[in-house]
Amino acid sequence: MSRRVAITGIGVVSSIGIGAGAFRDGLRAGRSGARPISAFDTQGFDRTTGCEVADFDPADWLHTVDPAELGRAGQFAAAAAGMAVRDAGQDLAALREGYGLISMGTTDGGAPTLERLVEADLRAEAGHRDPALAAQVPASRLCLDIAAELGLRQVELCTLGTACSAGNYAIGNGFDAIRSGEADFALCGGADAMCRLTFTSFYRLGTISPDLCRPFDADRQGILTGEGAAVLLLEPWETAVARGARIYAELLGYGLSCDAYHQVAPERSGIARGMSRALANAGLTPAQVDLISAHGTGTKANDVTETAAIREVFGERPPRTVSLKSMLGHTMGAATALSVAACALAITEGFIPPTINHRVTDPECPIDCVPNTSVPARLRVVQSNGLAFGGNNAIVLLGAAA
Repeated sequence: MSRRVAITGIGVVSSIGIGAGAFRDGLRAGRSGARPISAFDTQGFDRTTGCEVADFDPADWLHTVDPAELGRAGQFAAAAAGMAVRDAGQDLAALREGYGLISMGTTDGGAPTLERLVEADLRAEAGHRDPALAAQVPASRLCLDIAAELGLRQVELCTLGTACSAGNYAIGNGFDAIRSGEADFALCGGADAMCRLTFTSFYRLGTISPDLCRPFDADRQGILTGEGAAVLLLEPWETAVARGARIYAELLGYGLSCDAYHQVAPERSGIARGMSRALANAGLTPAQVDLISAHGTGTKANDVTETAAIREVFGERPPRTVSLKSMLGHTMGAATALSVAACALAITEGFIPPTINHRVTDPECPIDCVPNTSVPARLRVVQSNGLAFGGNNAIVLLGAAA
């Protein structure tokens, strides 16, 4: 069995908008999510800007589970999944009768809660080892929290920890489950919350920008860490059409590569291999791709290496190539899930989101990054790149509903 896979629901928690509509508006406007970090004490750091989610009250979005029992990333994930189901116009009772997959990617899982436990441990506070807090730490809680919030029992739960490309891995997993007939639906994406651990790791690598993230810019100085979640509801195409669902886009295929070249440095041939495999999996040629949502971190090494890999696959005139991290920051395991959600919205709404904060394109990154202002466009095929430490690369391709 090989079924077509439709994206019928999108749920988003992001620093530029909560919900598919607000997220779309933020993308179209080129909104920046950058603000002073408040999630942890930044004393001692000379770079303290990030892309936090503001005005998120989990009680507004969670209707079954007690938000206090969930870590922040779990709150994001469960909220986004509920949004995706409602956005798709799906009957929860019908979903509960079917067999599904919940597949989520993450970098940090419950690390922010772990930090609280460690801090209390260091202070030797009486009764500080709170088992309720400890239960929030495992990354597997992301899928469990979604299942509990939605009352889903006949589901396989799968959490993928392939860092910054984990969302695309999770979406590829959902694609396979629907295409093969193993699942009647899939809720897949990624979630991460701002935490000191990851910020400090990037800070010590010297990759945190002092102000803004400027991918592909000659003066780029690094990333801003961010947070958020995106969850997609995937269904068999025939099922979506039969119930009259709005279809944002079709998932066409994906490709993976693990070059294991270096712990943190990207490698051109591994990235190119992942893109080529995605195209082959989808039965497409490079000439059919209209837009690339790049990993585009804003670091010197990533942007040059990724651009070179794109040109290796697509030639001297590659498609327009944008970086959403200029707006959202680097949301770790949520990054590629947010990218795929943005690609689906861009296809449906007919526009290309911009790469903001742009001044002068680096000559070593000879691409059209759609600087600063979104543009209208008829998009038939869009590619989302996900690159992660250790050379874990995952590329997803989407097509217009037809």
